Amino acid sequence: MTGSILRGIGSFYTVLSDEDGQEYTLRAQKKLRHQRLTPMVGDRVRFAPGQGEEDGWLEEILPRRSMMQRPSVANVDMLMLVMASVPQPDLLLCDKLILRAESGGMTPALCVNKVDLGDELAQSIRREYAGTRLRVFSASAKTGEGIAELREAMRGRVTCLAGQSAVGKSSLLNALFGLNLETGGLSRKTERGRHTTRRSEMMYLDGMFVLDTPGFSLLEIDEAIEPQAFAELYPEYNELAGECRFQPCLHDREPGCAVHAAVDAGRLSPERWARYRQLLGEVKEKWKGRYL
Repeated sequence: MTGSILRGIGSFYTVLSDEDGQEYTLRAQKKLRHQRLTPMVGDRVRFAPGQGEEDGWLEEILPRRSMMQRPSVANVDMLMLVMASVPQPDLLLCDKLILRAESGGMTPALCVNKVDLGDELAQSIRREYAGTRLRVFSASAKTGEGIAELREAMRGRVTCLAGQSAVGKSSLLNALFGLNLETGGLSRKTERGRHTTRRSEMMYLDGMFVLDTPGFSLLEIDEAIEPQAFAELYPEYNELAGECRFQPCLHDREPGCAVHAAVDAGRLSPERWARYRQLLGEVKEKWKGRYL
């Protein structure tokens, strides 16, 4: 039988079967560990159901069309990055998630939640990411604003919601699909998000797969990527790359850089370029130390 992994707890995995629509509890066969394959939420798998009270066995992980290590998900079509005016948006974290989505074969999108508190953040985000391929949605889980448009964009896709704690990912899912997931807000003591989603989990809702993931505030660039390949992950910079004086150009400190000129002219966001240069510095360091 074949199916999709909905959740994993310890060494047990819950799989939704393609054949009968039932959920099965499975354990991964040892051969997967020998193949250095770790099942991920969203994985398409081949499995053998158990008999009676016995658990079944997860026998094979089918080829992944996309994957990401944090959040740990596979076969996602669209990574929906959720943010809100409260807590303070971490756009460096947002940029890192966008890069991971791009390099992992997913389409990134942005959703500004809690617009019932004001739409200033949504307007600012649209200016920051002008020139990218990113769609920016405005929504309010509280009032229902933008929920229908968001649901339509997710239809027919496997969508993963990710972002900081307390931005309202679970609240959005409740509004989108009439659920009653646990939600939380900011800790009064720390003014940081409380984690209400404790592990990645996929749900089959209204004919589409949706993943909810734990909120987090830190994300490191943990793989060595060639700096030029990193620069090419920014679509708005790629469009101008051919106009740069030097080829290839990393759009950092090179004279005659068309990206720098566009930033100076106000056509591209100086804040996003500053974050790009910060991340580029991290990439260069990891690339230099990749064999150490």
